Amino acid sequence: MKRIRLGMVGGGNDAFIGGVHRIAARIDDRFELVAGALSSTPEKSEASARALGINRSYGSFTEMANAEAAREDGIEAVSIVTPNHVHASAAKAFLAKGIHVICDKPLTSTLEDAQDLAQSVADSDALFILTHNYTGYPMIRQARDMVHAGDLGDIRIVQVEYPQDWLTSPAEKEGVKQAEWRTDPKRSGAGGSVGDIGTHAHNLACFVTGLSVEKLAADLQAFGAGRTLDDNAHVLLRFASGARGMLWSSQIAPGNENALKLRVYGSKGGLEWSQEDPNYLWFTPQGEPKRLITRNGAGAGDAAAAVSRIPAGHPEGYLEGFATIYNEAAEAIRAVQNGTDKATAMGLLPGIEAGLEGMAFISACVSSSAQDAAWVTL
Repeated sequence: MKRIRLGMVGGGNDAFIGGVHRIAARIDDRFELVAGALSSTPEKSEASARALGINRSYGSFTEMANAEAAREDGIEAVSIVTPNHVHASAAKAFLAKGIHVICDKPLTSTLEDAQDLAQSVADSDALFILTHNYTGYPMIRQARDMVHAGDLGDIRIVQVEYPQDWLTSPAEKEGVKQAEWRTDPKRSGAGGSVGDIGTHAHNLACFVTGLSVEKLAADLQAFGAGRTLDDNAHVLLRFASGARGMLWSSQIAPGNENALKLRVYGSKGGLEWSQEDPNYLWFTPQGEPKRLITRNGAGAGDAAAAVSRIPAGHPEGYLEGFATIYNEAAEAIRAVQNGTDKATAMGLLPGIEAGLEGMAFISACVSSSAQDAAWVTL
């Protein structure tokens, strides 16, 4: 299949997540990066473009959207990998030109911006894809398939956690660029850890179980001196189905790097998965010994195999999870170009609905915590 012409907003040469997206877009050879507005100034953008071998550099995303839409060989899709407060305006600029958008999470910095962006997505013929990359892991697809097949019975309990330790010290005061914007409410939004990684945990729980959170009670803390955004969050969840859950996100838990974990328990059995050991999924049918299902190994089904690239026993995780999102985005883009409707083309890809749910989750957590952990309806 001919490569999709890709642009990028943000993600300059010194930006962490931009590099991740560029690698992911190349893994399955579905995209060619040809244009970018990579930084906040034309000079920095040009320098990054030269360093990365990108042919066309722009001083702003508006300039880029207008110029690329006018070219016969203009970009077909754009990756938006800026801090959160830029997501909405950048996405709207490209959607208005009919250019497909692949956007980093969370959706925006405010719920109001998210709702405004949702209207732009509805009005555009272009796709909007949110890179909740953990949904692309093979054993997460396996877990989802097992839940939907009824292997766990009626879901009763969902526990999910995402602890990190990188903000235990005041990294935002030590020149760490990633910490500076993530602890700034003007750029990050109302949620700190609950927005940055709590949304990943929330999305993963809902993706695997197919359940939606109806109410929550959240206790958010900003333990770091001078911080206004939370760096730790404990959240009780009530799902619309009647299931109950707990979510913990923290960036001040020493000894934890990216320790995302999911546990789902139903009337017939339970599942356990850890992001730092992603090729393994533990399944326990009630009254039977615990079973280990491995990626591309015995017991793994078609859903996992469809997004596995290498034989069993070889590590496959973070970059490949991102690559799955990009690969499926490429399939969706080509499908829409060939006449498939947007909803059908999206398949399992996280889109604007997942983004809105994440923003509602952040907003409800902040509101609940401000009311001494009162129950809040999403």
